[in-house]
Amino acid sequence: MRHLYVNGAWVPSSSREAVDVVNPATEEVVDRVPAGAPADVESAVAAARAAFPAWSALEPAERAAFLGAAAGLLQERAKEIAATIATDMGAPLTLALKVQTLMPAEVLASYADLAKRYEFDGGRVGNSLIVREPVGVVGAITPWNYPLHQVVCKVAPALAAGCTVVLKPSEVAPLAAYALADIFHEIGLPPGVFNMVSGHGPVVGEAIAAHPDVDMVSFTGSTRAGRRVAALAAETVKRVALELGGKSANIILPDADLEKAVKNGVAGAYLNAGQTCSALTRMLVHWDQYDDAVRLAVEAAGAYVPGDPFAEGTRLGPLVSAAQRDRVVRYINRGQEEGARLVLGGTDNPMERGYYVEPAIFAGVSPGMSIEQEEIFGPVLSIIPFASENEAVEIANGTPYGLSGAVWAGTEDKALAVARRLRTGQVAINGGRFNTMAPFGGYKHSGIGRELGEFGLDEFLEVKAIQL
Repeated sequence: MRHLYVNGAWVPSSSREAVDVVNPATEEVVDRVPAGAPADVESAVAAARAAFPAWSALEPAERAAFLGAAAGLLQERAKEIAATIATDMGAPLTLALKVQTLMPAEVLASYADLAKRYEFDGGRVGNSLIVREPVGVVGAITPWNYPLHQVVCKVAPALAAGCTVVLKPSEVAPLAAYALADIFHEIGLPPGVFNMVSGHGPVVGEAIAAHPDVDMVSFTGSTRAGRRVAALAAETVKRVALELGGKSANIILPDADLEKAVKNGVAGAYLNAGQTCSALTRMLVHWDQYDDAVRLAVEAAGAYVPGDPFAEGTRLGPLVSAAQRDRVVRYINRGQEEGARLVLGGTDNPMERGYYVEPAIFAGVSPGMSIEQEEIFGPVLSIIPFASENEAVEIANGTPYGLSGAVWAGTEDKALAVARRLRTGQVAINGGRFNTMAPFGGYKHSGIGRELGEFGLDEFLEVKAIQL
């Protein structure tokens, strides 16, 4: 069994319990990690607290040097780490390399650069000097769907800001976080600056969120779990950043390139087997083009055949666990019970073993149906008709979520005008690419705060006014 990483060393957990790490494509146990205990959190927080004064006192360029070294080593090991993610999380190897590993390396490098040029002393306001200082000890609680990217999105800006960190990675897919801890150890990151305690959310996660010596907690996961984290953090009035669920809408206006928009939209719904908080799971199409859109979506979905994550050409791997597959199957059944028409897919497992589900497409979906309102976290696309632009915007804004979205139109100006009306933290127009320097985060039940770029760094800084 693996150990915890505390105060610059690999140490055994105070708990004798362990968590099996299961390969979701084969259902075989591939590793075991400690099911950490509150005592482990105490040790990690104490180490982070002790390391904070020296780390925060370093010049930003000195902290940047560590981040740059880590980014370089992560790039060198990208193929190895991608294989790890394909094994414990089930992402197809190509996706595991390009999105799950190389993108985090890019983000890590971006904070090495940003730390060197960021204005920590923000200038003067009247007779006041404005300075930005690290918030302190950060508790980072991360999910399984992007098990390295979500860690880096928190740890990199926290370290760049001068904070120290206690990380709880997901116990479902923890191995990429272990690889990152190895990298931090090898580059000589000072002891206590980064600590990692694996284990279950109700034990380790809650101990971190409630700890009085943790100054901030940054959480990514379900909205339900985010509410719990926020409630625990409120008892000690600590800062909270939450990146939560989504039910993102993809609006295709009548003058858009329908074939291109539908094909892109299917890809946006099925990325990472639909286990993406910003997945475009609701496709909104005008009534005049509705039947054509359904047909094009079914055709495009034909490229997403469930398969072995390590097989060449696989674009749709397994869901991460049996529990997740059961959840998706329940939603597919519920969609049919509520009157939606399943035009592709089903609930049978298409593989002999593994937690697979066929990619599903629902037509005849109405606003208010469960599959239209609730986050499913699987390869399930709902296609919803609209009669006018105003109705499309109303439907898009009509869920509790507001994380991402997309708009397709004949001109950029028209798409931009609709994008401005969406109550969501990010919108792609006409296939705009994801930008790792742009802020990412949500409105409403999709969370509080932003990740990536300068906005992500700001989350980990306090602002001080010094009157002169």
